[in-house]
Amino acid sequence: MSDLSKWTIAILATTGFEDTEVSQAKHAVEQAGGRVLIVAPQDSIITGKRGTAFTPDMITADADAASFGGLILPGGVSNADQLRLDEHAVELVRGMATAGKPIAAICHGAWILTDADAVTGRTLTSSPTLRTDLVNAGATWVDEEVCIDDGGAGLLITSRTKADVDAFNAAIVENFGR
Repeated sequence: MSDLSKWTIAILATTGFEDTEVSQAKHAVEQAGGRVLIVAPQDSIITGKRGTAFTPDMITADADAASFGGLILPGGVSNADQLRLDEHAVELVRGMATAGKPIAAICHGAWILTDADAVTGRTLTSSPTLRTDLVNAGATWVDEEVCIDDGGAGLLITSRTKADVDAFNAAIVENFGR
């Protein structure tokens, strides 16, 4: 397990997120010593599909890629779709990708990567419903529990669905701190 004690990791989410994909990722990073900030388009409470609630630590308009060591993109169709429409969220993702900082996306969380122009030449997985979007944006899509692409453009960890959340979180903790 990596020591993430020097890391501040952003979880980008809004109402409609997949509960376990936020709460368990947050817990895993914190257990490894990392600091987690929930970043959302609004400063009001965001609620997951099953009722888990978080008060954002920061809004996307104030988020700067330079402030974070890594980024986690949880799923939830509504969450992912809303974030793609927030220009500040897209800029945060683009900034993280351009800087080569680690990004982890699960399920529909990978959707915003297409808007941020961050998938060309990358190999990743996601919810199977995103396959065509990701391939059309230049990615190679694979059907794997966890896909780790570290091909020189920065670490990209992806997983398919909430069923893969344990492996996803283990990959984040093992790889973000290296």
